[in-house]
Amino acid sequence: MNTVEWSDALLLDFEPMDTVHREFVDLLALAQTAPDDALATTWRAVVAHTVRHFGSEDDWMRKTRFASAENHILQHRVVLNVLREGLVMAEAGRLAEVRDMAGELAVWFAKHTQSLDAALALHMRREPAGISAGAGGGATRQTAGGHTAQARY
Repeated sequence: MNTVEWSDALLLDFEPMDTVHREFVDLLALAQTAPDDALATTWRAVVAHTVRHFGSEDDWMRKTRFASAENHILQHRVVLNVLREGLVMAEAGRLAEVRDMAGELAVWFAKHTQSLDAALALHMRREPAGISAGAGGGATRQTAGGHTAQARY
């Protein structure tokens, strides 16, 4: 099985993405090493995290009108559907298939991070000074009065 490990090759120099990516790698590593009786619960945590993770990125892309958003968001949807299918398999006791899926997810994640996410991180770093990624996938913007407005999605 392909195992997942955090490495500096996954760093994108955009702290909100780097943080959520480290969390994802940690959760996927837990799923890859989970005992059989804990795999479904651990996989459920991977799915829940990934919903938030992809949701944040999708919101950033929409908010900033990222040129490659459509393809990137579609890839997120496809992967989330596969992860949800994995949860059904785990709950049905089809653990070997879920473990295979975890290995394939590790390979996909490295490629996705170093291509589509790298482009998004570069785009986000180039955003005007008044825009930054906010917690929960929103965006923070300075208002005309100098106050900070937080938009959540």
